[in-house]
Amino acid sequence: MATRSPSSSPQERVGVEAHAPTETINEMCSPDIDRWRLIVPVKGQLSAKSRLHPPAGVARADLAHAFALDTITAAVAGLPPTHLVVVTSDELTATFVRDLGGIVIADHGDGLNPAIRQGIGYVERVLGLGPTAVLLGDIPTLRPQDLISALTVCAAHPRALVPDASGTGTVLLSALSPQDLNPRFGPDSAREHARDCVRLDLDLPALRTDVDDDQALRHAVAIGVGRHTAEVLHLPATGVD
Repeated sequence: MATRSPSSSPQERVGVEAHAPTETINEMCSPDIDRWRLIVPVKGQLSAKSRLHPPAGVARADLAHAFALDTITAAVAGLPPTHLVVVTSDELTATFVRDLGGIVIADHGDGLNPAIRQGIGYVERVLGLGPTAVLLGDIPTLRPQDLISALTVCAAHPRALVPDASGTGTVLLSALSPQDLNPRFGPDSAREHARDCVRLDLDLPALRTDVDDDQALRHAVAIGVGRHTAEVLHLPATGVD
């Protein structure tokens, strides 16, 4: 791992840590990973992914649903299912989550940040204090080990964010206690969250590839998508699950 001089700023030292190879970060994992609670907001199929233009014969709603299922599948493979809180108005997604043992909160339909706050409120009331993170529900490339690696690094900071592949959005927002989460998702959310969070530019492309548009979809396919997305796109299985 690269080193910095003692005069390096905290942000610079975080940058060194954040760009460590995945296998190096994995060595930091501990049994404490099971303490994490994860909130995943998922839009209803009809309102999701308006900027995405799927290939001919593929419905946008089906593709958005597949993104969510692959994200959730990877999450429950890395964390206890009872620590997964999905906020959604989509019944198919809700059924999928419940079948995996996860928790579903009905989305009131007031927007992304209010939906996330619903999840935070549930964690505070029912699950109690403990490290809590928000993960976007549109990461079809997500692998369990990458989520574990990211949360392990996040655990070293009271509040942290992992930006998306563009560097301007946020895919993962964390705090060591749920009441310290202050979601500001939207345009330039990475900059907004960096006001009170440590930014972690982790070398984990499968985590950082949320799919909102056609370019991001091409990038995700190049990395390798999960089973549900591969089926909708009629792609061969990649082993991502």
